[in-house]
Amino acid sequence: MDGVGKGDGGSGDAVVVAKTPTLDKLLATCPHTYLKAHGTAVGLPSDEDMGNSEVGHNALGCGQVYSQGAKLVGESIENGALFASATWTDLVENAKQNKAMHFMGLLSDGNVHSNIHHLIALLKAAHSAGVKKAYCHILLDGRDVPATSALEYVEMLENVLAELNTEGCDYAIASGGGRMQVTMDRYEANWAMVENGWRTHVQGIGRQFASAKEAIETYRAETGVIDQDLPAFVIARDGAPVAKIANGDSVVLFNFRGDRAQEISLAFDRKDFDKFDRGDYTGVKFAGMLQYDGDLNIPENYLVQPPVIQNTLTEVMVAAGINEFACSETQKYGHVTYFWNGNRSGKVSEELETYVEIPSDVIPFEQAPAMKSKEITEKMVEAMESKQFQFLRCNYPNGDMVGHTGVMDAVVYAMECVDSGLKAILEAADKYGYTVLITADHGNADQMTETKKGKTSVRTAHSLNPVPFIIYDKDNNWTVKEGSFGLANVAPTVVKMMGLTAPDCWEDSMV
Repeated sequence: MDGVGKGDGGSGDAVVVAKTPTLDKLLATCPHTYLKAHGTAVGLPSDEDMGNSEVGHNALGCGQVYSQGAKLVGESIENGALFASATWTDLVENAKQNKAMHFMGLLSDGNVHSNIHHLIALLKAAHSAGVKKAYCHILLDGRDVPATSALEYVEMLENVLAELNTEGCDYAIASGGGRMQVTMDRYEANWAMVENGWRTHVQGIGRQFASAKEAIETYRAETGVIDQDLPAFVIARDGAPVAKIANGDSVVLFNFRGDRAQEISLAFDRKDFDKFDRGDYTGVKFAGMLQYDGDLNIPENYLVQPPVIQNTLTEVMVAAGINEFACSETQKYGHVTYFWNGNRSGKVSEELETYVEIPSDVIPFEQAPAMKSKEITEKMVEAMESKQFQFLRCNYPNGDMVGHTGVMDAVVYAMECVDSGLKAILEAADKYGYTVLITADHGNADQMTETKKGKTSVRTAHSLNPVPFIIYDKDNNWTVKEGSFGLANVAPTVVKMMGLTAPDCWEDSMV
């Protein structure tokens, strides 16, 4: 149940507000506990860092805790490895040949996709290395941070840029827009978002403003939308864009999370790219903060080495000859396959693994909060009925994807749809002899409001709440151990329940 944590039970807790008789009964009658799904439990730097679907599914699928995204990048910046890399040196030297250096990414300190402090470190290093022209293409968050906090981050960045504008230097914000409007699509659900970003960042096409602050304030006044939904903008001087990303320039995508970085990376990286017309584009020196997909080589160049996740649950299953089934809709399909399998694109075994992707609708999630829960349920029940598979997994994206919209009524309905799907899966489990484990990758729907300085506002980010772990088995009376557990304890539990042997490097089982 993606994005379903244990909230405070108040009016902003959509999990509790929703009518979920199946989930309620499970919690009342079945062995269960709550798992830590954020911070150090999933490899992030501190327990102030909210979990996300990528690191959550890594932990669920590998039984271990690996240093992840923000922590990896932070360590590489701190020890200087990033700036000593051949990729960084190549980008800098190229930019010094009368070219520009561009930094594109999500402007916040949410530590889910990016961190503004990483961007600041890159800008300062470029300046110290002699880069004269550097431009920022900022994607506004309001999703992993407060919904209307963009101006705080813009002010922080503008202050740094002012310091770096020493004699002969031009460091400035060049373009931007809300993360759900431009550039940051994922799983090829909406290439039009990426194209919109391309027109904005690369071609300088779009509504012009004198500053990012002016753009944000104007759009807010005109539309009333939160940061993630603000339209694209181009910063201009004397009627012309401050900077377009020109052929031959150096470009860094400073996001560290992979899912929403891959499509724009392909647009910059691939000579045979055909998803939209790139105009007169012939190529740039492009690098991602990390390599977002090692198997597919996206992108070809990157600044920080990603974690190499070994000894995954799927590897253990394949070694034991277990037939596996994985299913979700497009929005979370990569999570039950690529991320679950330790950032591996291909299957470990073509013979033993079966994947089913149900295409997501390209429609605002609050307008169709059921998403593809019905279809996911049908595929799962069908696979269980076939008796072909000994281990099946699926992801219901509703609690997370609809949760991010901030529309409470839609999130409540989304949770009710998930509960309905869960009911059908439990009925099939009784009929076909399966044990069912119910959990989540992080919280979201459980905290739809937040109160700061006495003011309550809509919350669209993930929560720091623990997530349920429930065992449903009508034939066995499992007992969950006492203790403090995290998502990485799930795989060892699965292996023990199936009578298999866990790798020595794994965390402990909960049963």
